[in-house]
Amino acid sequence: MRCSRRVLLAAALGGLVPRPVAAARILRIATGGIAGTYYAVGTLVAAVVSAPEGARPCERGGSCGVPGLVAVVVSSHGSVANIEMIERGEVESGFVQADAAHFARLGAGPFAGRPHRRLRGLARLYNESLHLCVRPEAGIRSLWDLPGKRIAVDEEGSGTLLDVRLLLEAYGLTEDAFEAHYIKPVEALRLMAEGRLDGFFVVAGAPTPSVQEAVRRFRAVLVPVDDPPAQALPARWPFFVEDLIPAGTYPGRPAVRTLGVGALWLVRDDLEEELVYGLARALFHPASRRLLERGHPRAADIRLESALRSMTVPLHPGAERYYAEAGLIDPR
Repeated sequence: MRCSRRVLLAAALGGLVPRPVAAARILRIATGGIAGTYYAVGTLVAAVVSAPEGARPCERGGSCGVPGLVAVVVSSHGSVANIEMIERGEVESGFVQADAAHFARLGAGPFAGRPHRRLRGLARLYNESLHLCVRPEAGIRSLWDLPGKRIAVDEEGSGTLLDVRLLLEAYGLTEDAFEAHYIKPVEALRLMAEGRLDGFFVVAGAPTPSVQEAVRRFRAVLVPVDDPPAQALPARWPFFVEDLIPAGTYPGRPAVRTLGVGALWLVRDDLEEELVYGLARALFHPASRRLLERGHPRAADIRLESALRSMTVPLHPGAERYYAEAGLIDPR
């Protein structure tokens, strides 16, 4: 009798026994420093492409991501480092500036003699603006005023440092002309607070948190990057575009003319076609727009109509398939 009761109890509770959950597929997205735009936008992108087991389905107001996928954001040194991690297989994907992708593909610039063949395009996300953010008392009104100043140029492996070097070359300057600090903007803010730094460069979607903080704490200003040497760069390097940071992007600051470069989402060439197709479909799903638009001004710029601009590496076959279906490219 006692045994029978146990059997009946087990049968009655059968519906309460947890069912085995399938192991989630993990996709790593290399971004940048935690105070930068890559990390902030990457967090939003990871949310819209993820659809873990048991999540509310898309048609019921839940995730419209790739079924069974969990995308995770990886903080990194930036574009150059992200390319290296993708190439080595340490991550499956990453955010990369179009110029860094261009040089990596050719084996030029910071990748001299080492062509990177595993990079494939998924989407162009938004435009990144080159910021030169300085203390007002530093007396820096253009790049011609940099000699003798103390300026952070970001770390080795960052897209910012890559662009700064191209910019300095155009002006006939080098990093030896000023006291260069190879640190992230977060550390630059600390040195500015201690009076040990005059300003910093950062290439990021505006508004970017480090510049917002510098404006708030130090009344920092943005230096225009629109002298003739800067204006000539887009003709030499097509990944550069003339850019404008609108008035009010940073509280109390006027519009500033500068240079911009596209932010790309790249993947490894050996990712399954179906997965990459699903990532593109999830990224541009109408339901994803609400989260992206609410989450960050640059995430709101992630739109299908601009997804192929500034793409400096070949598309992944899964992305090609999606864009062909969307009418952006001719099907093969």
